[in-house]
Amino acid sequence: MSGHSKWHNIQAKKGKADAKRGKIFTKLGKEIMVAAKGGSNPDTNAKLRDVIAKAKAANMPADTISRAVKKGAGELEGVNYEEIVYEGYGPNGVAFVVNVLTDNKNRSASNVRVAFDRNGGNLGASGCVAWMFAKKGQIIIERTADMDEDEIMMTALEAGAEDVDAQEEAFEIITAMEDFSTVREALEAAGFEFASAEITMIPDNYVEVDLATAETVQRLVDRLEDDDDVQDVYHNAEFPEEFEG
Repeated sequence: MSGHSKWHNIQAKKGKADAKRGKIFTKLGKEIMVAAKGGSNPDTNAKLRDVIAKAKAANMPADTISRAVKKGAGELEGVNYEEIVYEGYGPNGVAFVVNVLTDNKNRSASNVRVAFDRNGGNLGASGCVAWMFAKKGQIIIERTADMDEDEIMMTALEAGAEDVDAQEEAFEIITAMEDFSTVREALEAAGFEFASAEITMIPDNYVEVDLATAETVQRLVDRLEDDDDVQDVYHNAEFPEEFEG
């Protein structure tokens, strides 16, 4: 998820996901396969449990999830993917962290480097920008007319959430990584459905960019996310309100 995802950013990403749902499911399938290497039972594999929740929030079919789990656990033939993190700078010094799952490191490195080079950025050394981000759990619940705001806040905070941001069209719930599963499961048990639920990287500080720079940053995000090897793209750009994405 790109940047610190307030609801309008979530809507934009969901719209893009709907337009290329097959690619999204492929990426989620890879993530499930990697998580399932630690065991195929989500009850005893917290990472797998969280990734399955992320896939369900994206409306991934249950049988597709099941096949990915079996491939990762070795019950079905699958590909062995390696996790790699790339870091760099986009236009105007915007920090980028790019998570990759690949079966070909050379291809991935080349594609990511070209994406940066052609969109006003440059790939940096490992560790150059990751320190600017914090790994957090993030749950987005779309607001409906009959929703009880106090119940959401109470359920999330009592389960261990760090913050609940009640926005006009959605609730954004932030947790520590180790509390993500507990908070998510408490909200699920209370009957809430998620627009998204995942471990993400939230910037400590943001770089304000003008409209022209925002468009260039978004082109870089889109180019990276279109790559089959790229799982997630994070940045610290603060887009202008009028930016459509």
